[in-house]
Amino acid sequence: MKAIVCTAYGTPDVLKLKEVEKPEPKDNEVLIKVQAAAVTSAGLIGRKGKPVFTRLFSGLTKPKNDILGMELAGEIEAVGKNVSLFKKGDQIFGITGMTLGSNAEYKCLSQDAAIIHKPINLDCEESVAVVEGGLTALNFLKRKGKIKNGQKVLIYGASGSVGTASIQLAKYFGAEVTGVCSTTNVNLVKSLGADMVIDYTKEDFTQNEQTYDIIFDTVGKSSFPLCKNSLKSNGIYLDAAGLSTVFHMLWTSLFSHKKAILTATYVRPTKVIRQELAIVKELVEAGEIRPVIDRRYPLEQTAKAHRYVETGRKKGNVVITPE
Repeated sequence: MKAIVCTAYGTPDVLKLKEVEKPEPKDNEVLIKVQAAAVTSAGLIGRKGKPVFTRLFSGLTKPKNDILGMELAGEIEAVGKNVSLFKKGDQIFGITGMTLGSNAEYKCLSQDAAIIHKPINLDCEESVAVVEGGLTALNFLKRKGKIKNGQKVLIYGASGSVGTASIQLAKYFGAEVTGVCSTTNVNLVKSLGADMVIDYTKEDFTQNEQTYDIIFDTVGKSSFPLCKNSLKSNGIYLDAAGLSTVFHMLWTSLFSHKKAILTATYVRPTKVIRQELAIVKELVEAGEIRPVIDRRYPLEQTAKAHRYVETGRKKGNVVITPE
């Protein structure tokens, strides 16, 4: 089968299209014909090996899993003899977990992996485009932020994969939503339901005297100290990408009514992720969340997709299609 192989950390040039052995499912595994994968900003870490501490998990000198990619959607091509949750022909979506490997034509996973049947109203490309954003938005806004009807919520990085899902999810929960993005993405963010959109090239939201119950930085470009005065007295600052929030999370847990929270959505029990995938699926099928796809690339152009995502200008999601 064809796969994008990464045998060293570095620029997108380290990604090479190669022929590798097609996997065979074990007794409790399913063989998935991958019909769509995603290139995410977080997913670039596995190729770059930066921040350096992440190599403790991904491999000290080179990636220990040389086929990258976590998000996938596709069709079950074969099942092991002990598999009961899926059958041949089922269409699924979800994440591979720490084994990675979605940047290939086929992937074997345990039937108990974080995969479920895909939404009936989306194709595979659209389904993979709600995985990262849907799971992350649900984890941060609902599980960590305890979002409530009538609250004022600000989404920073509102036009990215997590941001576009967060706008829609926050509206579903009844919040008054402000999105922060660049000039070119204002109309997109409005179309997703934002009540107000702030163009960060023209206005600094931390200086407008507005306060929010939740500020969710989906791209790690702000900080708790900068946003503190824009939070209400018991407000919560959520950070999906800024590692500096670790210190503020510890400090605010002890000394402040305003809380800073950083967490990792994918590093949780598989059972929990499956449950939340099911919630995302229900919301998609109910029309509450719709996918946003910026660009599609064939598998052989995965390096080109990485270069585009690395610009920081993508709108929603970038999808990889093996064919």
